[in-house]
Amino acid sequence: MYCYRKINDDLYWIGGNDHRLALFENVHPIPRGVSYNSYLLLDEKTVLFDTVDWSVCRQFLENIKAILGDRPLDYMVINHMEPDHAACIEEIVLRYPDVKLVCTEKAFLFMHQFGFNIDNNIIQVKEGDTMSFGKHNVVFVYAPMVHWPEAMVTYDTTDGVLFSADAFGSFIALDGKLFNDEVNFDRDWIDEARRYYTNIVGKYGPHVQFLLKKAATIDIKTICPLHGPVWRNDFGYILDKYNKWSTYEPEEKGVMIVYGTMYGSTEAAATDLATRLVEKGITNVVMYDVSKTHVSYLISETFKYSHVVLASVTYNLKIYPPMLDYIMDMKALNLQNRTFALIENGSWAPQSGKLMRELIDEMKNMTILDNDLTVTSALKEDDSALMDSLADSIIESMK
Repeated sequence: MYCYRKINDDLYWIGGNDHRLALFENVHPIPRGVSYNSYLLLDEKTVLFDTVDWSVCRQFLENIKAILGDRPLDYMVINHMEPDHAACIEEIVLRYPDVKLVCTEKAFLFMHQFGFNIDNNIIQVKEGDTMSFGKHNVVFVYAPMVHWPEAMVTYDTTDGVLFSADAFGSFIALDGKLFNDEVNFDRDWIDEARRYYTNIVGKYGPHVQFLLKKAATIDIKTICPLHGPVWRNDFGYILDKYNKWSTYEPEEKGVMIVYGTMYGSTEAAATDLATRLVEKGITNVVMYDVSKTHVSYLISETFKYSHVVLASVTYNLKIYPPMLDYIMDMKALNLQNRTFALIENGSWAPQSGKLMRELIDEMKNMTILDNDLTVTSALKEDDSALMDSLADSIIESMK
């Protein structure tokens, strides 16, 4: 049975939702599911914008058939070749053998790498190329490394619709809702939108900035991403978030304390610092156990907050392994412009503070406060003044 939604007079959402997948890209937990968005335009020519993941292919094909009826499918525009959007290309070609595929040169190369049999009816487009489908005219805009090298976005100049590929996407299944104003985005979606961006696209901030500058020159009335809600208003809200994330600017002044603890002593030190910060007036404080919190959530929160405290036990004279993984993810995703404070713990040879400092020093535009705190086995009354000093130093750096 088909299940689609109308976006405007001649544009339809024909995607699907996946609640069964546990890990997006087999890495990131998605307990609230994910949508795979695809769009179908009915003009003098019919146009499909991207396909979907194999998991929702049956629903996708039923949706296309229900909308097209006896009409042929004339064009299939491929903005992004990642398999969660391109897996069903061959299924479309099998059912509509005369369809013409519109894509970049690199996307065509990737189709061959994936083994797709699509040699006929390919139209390769370049930056700024245009096409007309009747009433609707589109322009193709390259978006390399947002977040694959072949990616482009397509802008319908007739209705102001931006088919934005993976830009402006989000985790969470749509479940009947489609538009941003049909959900409470700031309450229910922003954390998952940030987690999606920071972990999937976060490394490529300069490329996102380049795309945002291009977007600023066009009159956007609708944004159709490949995951998550379609945006039809309040563009300033999501554009502001993307601008902050892609320039690595914190969303909020606040303190994120991430601790790695074996038997609870390092957690106790982290809690003591959090308590002192709150008592001194800094109430925007969050705490995470690095061993119990998936790193994708930690990365998302690190993009959110201005200050990060790393509290790590020393493990085999090294950084506690889950803490090391978290720091290396920060580094891989190009995180910048944060202030760090460090707490180390060790019973005979505390080393984690020095080693964490060395790794953070290798990252761009990071500030590390000078007064590292060393805990020997467990926090003691004698450490109180040092903990107070660390809290004061964090507060002073927030002014």
